[in-house]
Amino acid sequence: MSLPLLSIPMRHFLEVARSGSVNQAAARLFVASSAVSRQIAKLEDSLGTPLFERHARGMALTAAGERLAAHLRNAQRDIEQVVEEVRDLGGQGARRIRMACTEGFAGHFMPLVMRGFEAAHPGCQLELHVGSPDGVSALLARGETDIALKYVVAPEPGLRIAHAANAPVFAVLRPDHPLARQRVVSVADAVRYPPAVGDKGVTARQLFDQACSLQGLQYRALFVSNFSSVLLPLLRTPDVMLSGHLTVVHLIEAGEVVARPFAEAPLQQRQLQVLALEGRTLPPLVEAFVQHLVQAIASAGRRKRGRARR
Repeated sequence: MSLPLLSIPMRHFLEVARSGSVNQAAARLFVASSAVSRQIAKLEDSLGTPLFERHARGMALTAAGERLAAHLRNAQRDIEQVVEEVRDLGGQGARRIRMACTEGFAGHFMPLVMRGFEAAHPGCQLELHVGSPDGVSALLARGETDIALKYVVAPEPGLRIAHAANAPVFAVLRPDHPLARQRVVSVADAVRYPPAVGDKGVTARQLFDQACSLQGLQYRALFVSNFSSVLLPLLRTPDVMLSGHLTVVHLIEAGEVVARPFAEAPLQQRQLQVLALEGRTLPPLVEAFVQHLVQAIASAGRRKRGRARR
């Protein structure tokens, strides 16, 4: 729900910040583009500083604009939260939890977590948006989701870490793969076999490429996709797939694959993080979901990595 409690210039500013375009903002606000431009100019004059850099491809926030946008999004979400709490008191609350995650968690792990939470909190509404790592962070920054789950290799400004756990990259293999009999595999071992990897925006691929570069190793990928749900059905012996543990834990339990950690340090330097927007207090129901999610992550982390089969 969007409440008209902000001034017209502020509302127009937020819409341009969201879309990066005066024309797109005008279309969403059902006003003329010239009206949006006038309101932005009026706001910049009153603040005495430019809020946008004008480019041929659109509008980009300045440092001052970024700070104002973050404050207004937090304020708007706080207002919406209070309104929902008031409706809860009257029995009309939506009890909505908005989540975002990257694709590797969406196929099996998150549906189980969501079903378990709904069973313990009947009547809640769970919304999950699946996107790229950058897209998930952008949703949080715009205030369009309450929490996000993703793999992280470096801190992200403006986002608060609600939970973090080590999340190394694994070599995922069929149980009859020669490397499945090893407790740990090396990058040099892995590149001897046909690799199935994510695209260059996926953290597992980035860390694997870094490890290869440090050792002067090269490989030619057999399959490449930004969706693990595409790569998993393609996995055959002697292929090697790069993945996080939570993406494949259900297949490990079913005896279909095994997961083996890499020996190299770069492939250990990744975290699984539950993120929220910095400066925002999460509603009690969202906090309860975060705790439920953290318990599910810990439980999955204690599970086995699969047995090799001759």
